[in-house]
Amino acid sequence: MPLFAIANKKLAPIEQTNFAEEKVLHALVEANLQTVFACRLVASEFPIPTGTQHEGRIDTLALSKANNPVIIEYKKVEAPDLINQSLFYLACLKDRRGNFEIAVQKSLGAKVEVDWSDVRVICIAPRYRRYDLRAVQVKGAKIELWTYRLFKNQTLYIEEVLRRSYAPPEKAALARAAGAYTFDQHISGKPAGIREIALAVEEFVTGLDAAIEEAPKKFYVAYRTSRNIACMKVQRREVILYLKLDPTKVAGPSGIWQDVSDIGHYGTGDLKVTLKSLDDFEAAKPFIRMAYEEVGG
Repeated sequence: MPLFAIANKKLAPIEQTNFAEEKVLHALVEANLQTVFACRLVASEFPIPTGTQHEGRIDTLALSKANNPVIIEYKKVEAPDLINQSLFYLACLKDRRGNFEIAVQKSLGAKVEVDWSDVRVICIAPRYRRYDLRAVQVKGAKIELWTYRLFKNQTLYIEEVLRRSYAPPEKAALARAAGAYTFDQHISGKPAGIREIALAVEEFVTGLDAAIEEAPKKFYVAYRTSRNIACMKVQRREVILYLKLDPTKVAGPSGIWQDVSDIGHYGTGDLKVTLKSLDDFEAAKPFIRMAYEEVGG
């Protein structure tokens, strides 16, 4: 779909262009990691230790808000080797965890602890072959495929074309053994009314956009596109939402919200909403949608 400029009630198509060099795209994303992917930069052109079978350089190495490793690889043209290259680097990183943890401590501080339960791999290219899309789905690889379009009016459009695929474990115990978490673990053992609220939240949030990913963590369930939109913490008497909204600018649903920007809390988002009934959830819906739109949905 072309991009149009509006002037005097008329639409004029804006011509596409491309970066002069791949490193320009690379530098632009790294300078805006927080805005685009909600990550912190660990290293650019991170070298894989030589002297082993794993050699090369990872374009961008980052850490998510949940302290998960993030690999980002770029191409300014369609490249059939991008996916295999990214998967190769994923294997390298897992084999050399110590090197990454040292890099994190040097870049972000000695107290940062890396969570290896969910490693993000992001590929960014102008387009992908259908064979590549199919290959990622068949392999079940935890990889995100993003396309970009650069326009001559200095507008950059980035879109996720394939969400990460997961092979669901047969039992929750297998997920725990692998260091992963599931939505079912968060609602297991909770009262029926609380499970009903949590399931309603899940259905509503994931229904906002096919690109929204559900990412269960140890203490909460995150919902995100390139960045977190909302985080849900399921407790025995209530379901807590942390929404990616500025509580100094947006007042939440009456009687059930709180500004937690100065209070330590699990999950991304400073506007806390406490749900004790489905009526509370109905009141929270417009604010969940607002958080989605705020992130860039």
